[in-house]
Amino acid sequence: MKLPKLQPVDINKKTKKKILLLSDDFRLPSGIGTISRELILKTVHHYDWVQLGAAMEHPEHGKGQDVSQQIQQDTGVMDANVKVIPWTGYGDRNVLFAILNQEKPDVILHFTDPRYWTWLYALEHEIKTTFGTPLTYLSIWDDLPYPMWNAPFYGSCDMIMGISKQSDNIHREVLKQNGFEVFDYDSKQKDVGGIITGYVPHGLDENVYTPLDRNKPEFRNMLKQVKEDNGADFVVFWNNRNIRRKQPGDVILAFKMFNDKLTAEQRSKTMLLMHTTPADANGTDLRAVAKNVAPNCKIVFSEAKLSIQDLNAMYNVADVVVNIASNEGWGLSSTEAMLSGTPIINNVTGGLQDQCGFTDDNGEWIKFDGEFSSNHMGKFKTHGSWAKPVFPSNRSLQGSPQTPYIFDDRCRPEDVADAMNEWYESSPKFRQLCGIEGRQFCLDNGLTAKQMGNKMIELVDYLLSRGPIQKPRYTFNKVEDKQYENIGIA
Repeated sequence: MKLPKLQPVDINKKTKKKILLLSDDFRLPSGIGTISRELILKTVHHYDWVQLGAAMEHPEHGKGQDVSQQIQQDTGVMDANVKVIPWTGYGDRNVLFAILNQEKPDVILHFTDPRYWTWLYALEHEIKTTFGTPLTYLSIWDDLPYPMWNAPFYGSCDMIMGISKQSDNIHREVLKQNGFEVFDYDSKQKDVGGIITGYVPHGLDENVYTPLDRNKPEFRNMLKQVKEDNGADFVVFWNNRNIRRKQPGDVILAFKMFNDKLTAEQRSKTMLLMHTTPADANGTDLRAVAKNVAPNCKIVFSEAKLSIQDLNAMYNVADVVVNIASNEGWGLSSTEAMLSGTPIINNVTGGLQDQCGFTDDNGEWIKFDGEFSSNHMGKFKTHGSWAKPVFPSNRSLQGSPQTPYIFDDRCRPEDVADAMNEWYESSPKFRQLCGIEGRQFCLDNGLTAKQMGNKMIELVDYLLSRGPIQKPRYTFNKVEDKQYENIGIA
């Protein structure tokens, strides 16, 4: 019998660590799905991945798939190892423990709102004593007051990465005020133990969202579809889901107020382009709003699913992109616009603040802490040339059984209209130069997919370098209700 040839073993080859990702299926177009995909693609050279991929009603529920070959083709990483287990909902104890037993990941990373993970935090003791697997969280929490009811959730984690400067501060303050030891990784202070916190802003592929040569066919074709066919020479672009907190109705109202200050001829050449589903059960009937609130305005709806290339072209053709969500973990449409070289109008809330490039009195990109938890009041006015920030005119306290309280930061449509007018009165050349500065800000400050992936690698590797989990913290039911002096609402 002829024996098979033995393959040589490279003793110097480093074995990859494996991450179990709990989030929206990375193949889906949601914001969570998009960032999940970018994290995998930009770190697959360093980590193996297995994902429990969530969807509301997943058509492939429970049918695990090895997508390594496709990832290898997409990234050029020949040893990429990625599996996805599609799931309706975010999972439960049984599927999690089955994956932990079979895949033996080195780290669990969960991503999106913590209220979806109460079942996971309740399993902290079992996960850490049975499997020894650290629990990490990429958090999108987007507004104040400090969510003290999240303390037992945050306390169950070994590391929390905040997608915005505000969310990063929220984690630190909630943990500190509830007696947890915290190590702020970005402070560069000595690590004396505790839960690691760090800033990992959302990033997108700068080679996909990029300024286009005005003579390229993809730009010319989109220019014809958007501007020439509609007789427009100034386009305000809104690209979001039609849901209440995104404030689509206020965008229409603001556009109407902006148009009211123009001549009839000028109005005929200005257009609001809304890439969304005009009627959504979680939003409103935007066609009815446009017809009745802004009857004399040119408002066009783009409903078709676009390729990323076509979406980039749409950003390139637009003159300004507006995002006035009343609370927003990050706001990917603003980043897409900036990387495409298009100026923005942002409400000053949540992660939208990061993208305005506010600087403090020393010229440094602002950082939030327990004393200064938000710039919504305009303490610092200096910002990037690419942005027209709109400061909220009021805050309303919203809530639900799962989220007892959170601020809605609403800006006045009149102020948004003024910002539209400022960009309108600027020359096309000036807008283009501002847009290029916005793109450079993203490249210089970690707002690209590659930089996001590198920062996550840095943090996860640091966590693992600490060695095995010393002991479980049994935190889930330990935090008691009490009064807090500083909840970040000043």
